[in-house]
Amino acid sequence: MSRIRGLFVTGTDTGVGKTLITAALAAALRAEGRNVGVWKPVQSGASIGSGDTDAERLLRGSGIDERPESVAPFSFEAPLTPLLAARAAGIEISLEAIAAGGLPLMERYESLLIEGAGGVAVPLTHDALVIDWIAALGTPVLIVARSSLGTINHTLLTGFMLRQRGIEVAGVVLNDGPGPAAALEADDPSIAGNASLIEQYSGMRVLGRFPRISPDRALNAKELAKLTRTIDLSPIRQALNIDELR
Repeated sequence: MSRIRGLFVTGTDTGVGKTLITAALAAALRAEGRNVGVWKPVQSGASIGSGDTDAERLLRGSGIDERPESVAPFSFEAPLTPLLAARAAGIEISLEAIAAGGLPLMERYESLLIEGAGGVAVPLTHDALVIDWIAALGTPVLIVARSSLGTINHTLLTGFMLRQRGIEVAGVVLNDGPGPAAALEADDPSIAGNASLIEQYSGMRVLGRFPRISPDRALNAKELAKLTRTIDLSPIRQALNIDELR
């Protein structure tokens, strides 16, 4: 498929906050008047209509008026890696079919924030990992990683794998995760130095830290957009190729 105008959001693992940060970035860019959409090519772990799917969270957080089925054309209930979740549903997916599912979104939006499933080495189809899908799209990548202990190893490995494939990394966003913000760095002193060490050893830019949010707190698009003030959005705009759209 031909290169699309978009930015792929991947994680160093599952549960690192990709959906929250993708939604917040979309909300912030749309607040600037940019026609940015969201796309979750494959999701698993809940059924659409439950309110718990990544697509539904993306739409709530970004304020985009779309049907979740349009944002996530391939959705599976089983909490498994996409390959196994699809097989459990009796479906065999391919990169071509996934690409076709996103064509309507590509036509409606100037640029797309594309949220992956788990990390770059997650099996997506019978013969492709998520990184193969990224390479096929031809988009730059934003890495979402935990702020806490262990993130240096996971982030460096993710960046190394992407660069081996010649995939551009727009930057890294560290996520403080859910829970109370009080005494965060006192509880985990590694957080204070993780960003600088990631930059030192990888050459990748850490664009900022996303603050902790209580899991019981439901934020609207306006509130989420404000939280991106801790993130340098310039490389994200550049990766999305939307600077000239202002």
